[in-house]
Formats: sequence, C-alpha cells, structure tokens
Amino acid sequence: MALYGKVYRGIEQVKGPLVIMRGVPDASYEEVVRFYSDDGREWLGQVIEVGKEKTILQVLGDTEGLETKVMVKFTGSTLKLPVSDEILGRVFNGSGMPIDGGPPVRADDYRDINGAPINPVKRDYPDEFVETGISVIDGMLSLVRGQKLPLFSEAGLPHNMVAAQIARQAVVPGKSERFAIVFAAVGLKYDDILFFRRQFEEFGALSRSVLFLNLANDPVIERITTPRVALTAAEYLAFDLDMDVLVIVTDMTNYCEALRELSSAREEVPSRKGYPGYMYSDLASIYERAGRIKGKAGSITFMPILTMPGGDLTHPIPDLTGYITEGQIFLDLDLFNRGIYPPINALPSLSRLMKDGIGAGKTREDHKEVSDQLYASYSQGVKARELVKIVGEAGLSERERLYLEFAKRFEERLLSQGFKERRTIEETLDIAWDVLSMLPEGELTRISDGTIRKFHPKLRGEKTVIYEGV
Repeated sequence: MALYGKVYRGIEQVKGPLVIMRGVPDASYEEVVRFYSDDGREWLGQVIEVGKEKTILQVLGDTEGLETKVMVKFTGSTLKLPVSDEILGRVFNGSGMPIDGGPPVRADDYRDINGAPINPVKRDYPDEFVETGISVIDGMLSLVRGQKLPLFSEAGLPHNMVAAQIARQAVVPGKSERFAIVFAAVGLKYDDILFFRRQFEEFGALSRSVLFLNLANDPVIERITTPRVALTAAEYLAFDLDMDVLVIVTDMTNYCEALRELSSAREEVPSRKGYPGYMYSDLASIYERAGRIKGKAGSITFMPILTMPGGDLTHPIPDLTGYITEGQIFLDLDLFNRGIYPPINALPSLSRLMKDGIGAGKTREDHKEVSDQLYASYSQGVKARELVKIVGEAGLSERERLYLEFAKRFEERLLSQGFKERRTIEETLDIAWDVLSMLPEGELTRISDGTIRKFHPKLRGEKTVIYEGV
C-alpha cells in the first residue's frame, strides 16, 4: 500500500536475499530502495525486476529481522560509488563502504556502479607492454595495456599468491608514477583476505592501490556488486585521472555462484549446470568495461581469476570467460605437485594481444622469436617426458633426451621464480637465452640467424660474414 510519493508500507514475501512486493508502477530497474522497520532498523536494496503483478527487490545485506510490515522507500536513484583521488590507499567492502578505520571518502563525484561497456567505436587498440615481473608471463604470455587476460586455476593451487605477486610488481615501463592497482576479493575466506592486505602493506603497494574485500561470510548478494564497484573506481582513476589501472578480481567463480543462487531464488529457468542463461551477457557487462578509449591517456587492464570446478575447462564459467577475454593463463596441478612456483603451464596458455605489445621499442627486438622458440622447444620436451612413461628413458633417441633435459632446465631456470622475486623483461629474456643455449644452433628454427648472432650468449658480438656474388 502506497503511503505517499514512492514510499510503501508492507511487502508480500522475503525469500533469501529477495523481497517480493505487489506491482509498483513507478519503480525503475536498478533503483535503490530503503527498508525501515518499526524498531528503527534499516536495510538497503535494489530493484531487479519490475512487472504489473509483482516487483522484486534484492537486499544488499543480511535480511534477518526484515518483516512483511516494513516501510519501503524508492529513492529514484541507482547505486553509486563516491570517487576522488582519496580512494587510493583505501580499503572498502564489496559495497564500497570504508572498512580500514579511515573517514568516508570526500567525493568529487558519485558514479553508477553498473557503468557501461566501452563503446567499440571509441575503443583504442591495446599495444603497450605491461611488465608483471613474472618471467613466464612477461616472456611468453605478455600482458598488454588495456587487455583482458584471465587466470584459470583450480582448488588447491596458489592463484592467490600469483595474484598478489602480480599486484605488487606490475607496472607499465616508463609510467610507474601513473600506475595503480584495483584489487577486488569476491567471497574469499578471512585468511585469504588477511594475506592480501599484508602483502599490499608489507611491500608498500597499498599507497597506489584500492582494495574491495568481500568475505565468504558476507551477504551473498554483495558478491554481485563487488566487481562492479571495483571497475567503477578503476574507470574514475583511468579516464578521469589519466592513470593506467590494473584490475585483479578473485574469485569470479564465487561471483557466478552468487548469480546462480540469485537466479534460483527468482525461480528462473536454469541453463547449463543450473547457471542462468544470461550469465554470458552478465559477465560481458563486467569484462567489457576494461580497455582503452581514444583520446584518453589512461587505461584499464583486467585480470579476472577463476577456479575451474574440478579443473574442468568445459565448465560454463571458464568456457564463457574464454569467449569474452583475449587469452588465458593456466595454473597446472602437475607443476604445483612438483614444487614449481608459479605453476603456470605455458603450452595451453595464450595472450592474443602479445604480438602487438612486444618487440623493438616496447620490450626487445628478439622477444617474439625467443618466445616462439621457447614454445616449440618446451613442447618437444613435454612430448619426450610423456614418451618416457611408455618406453622408459633408455628408449629415447639422443635428440629426445636433449629435449627432455631442456624441459627440465626450462622449468628450473625460467618458469620457477621466487614469490618475492621480481624480474625485468631484460632479465627474463637473458634467462631465456641461457636456457636455449643448451640446444644446438640448428635446433633454433624459430629464430633468425641475425638474432642468434646478436643475442646468443655463446655467439654474442660475432660478426656475420657476407660473401658477395655467391
């Protein structure tokens, strides 16, 4: 029953995080609502479905104590995040409220957290290298400014450590003073949240970072808002303050699980494995907010991290993510079990924009050729390792034994790296050449003779003799 304006008394049903009311004719999609009980308690919510027969609201928080006789106020506005340069160095919850003991943010503006994907016509093509300080990523899966490059993992693997290391170390060469990190934790355990906070504080990265933390025991519905709030902050830093922003969100699987739970409560017809049929477009509405805009100096580079349930790449979450993003980085259980960190399997991994962000003037002129050779040679070594399981090492040819040793050296020298160790791209490429130098020159089929003469550690500096008239 309407009391006055857009204030109503009474609701029909509370169903999990959802509140169902009879049709509210002047309600708007994503409009913010406030619930008030007779004893003075207050809840915040949002309109998620409008119809003649019923209006569905989602409560952003715990619904305990919310009764059918509450007063409901429709505010006429959407959820907004206060933004200014003061958000740097701050820690917020998944709804954008400060949880670091500091004062509220003095806002220069209030931005709708739902934002909008970047207009394709206004997109600028990503072509600048981002140095993460992790050799296997920088050398073979290079991240490019404005790219969307997800990290695919599974339960028990150290994706949180990899995420923290990237967040601490990443920088756009030559633009370190204008580089910022927006980190969002979605549905993580308290121990994991504490780990991330300590990492940012210990290594002095907090001053250039904004943290949004949603714990596993926080309301499930807050997981829907956390990535959107984080990207809203990133958009302000990138396109208003001209900063290069790296957004890391972990774990997007928890986000999708919250989406499925909400869909189930709304009694929607489920799609694959119970997830809503609109999950693809929902994920795209998040991922496509990253990138570069023509005429803007800043950028948003996005690294979502997700755990594949049961390590299944065909599961809807990694499957749909792969269609939207520009590559993927795989963490491998076998590498992890052999004590290798970071356990990144380079062979199935891919950065589709790498070719545009590396080379002379960006990283080094030999980068592309070295990367191609590492892929080719390591794949030969992995094949030899698989063959050992069938015929034993004694059954291998001399060439196969060479590549078997190469795979071991690649994993020990280039892939393996300390959690607190940061390598520049020059150091990474020099290590790569050291690993490749164990192969005969004739096996370096992906590298030109001129590049071999210039960068091979055993031949560096030798002049190539050119015979005229031959």
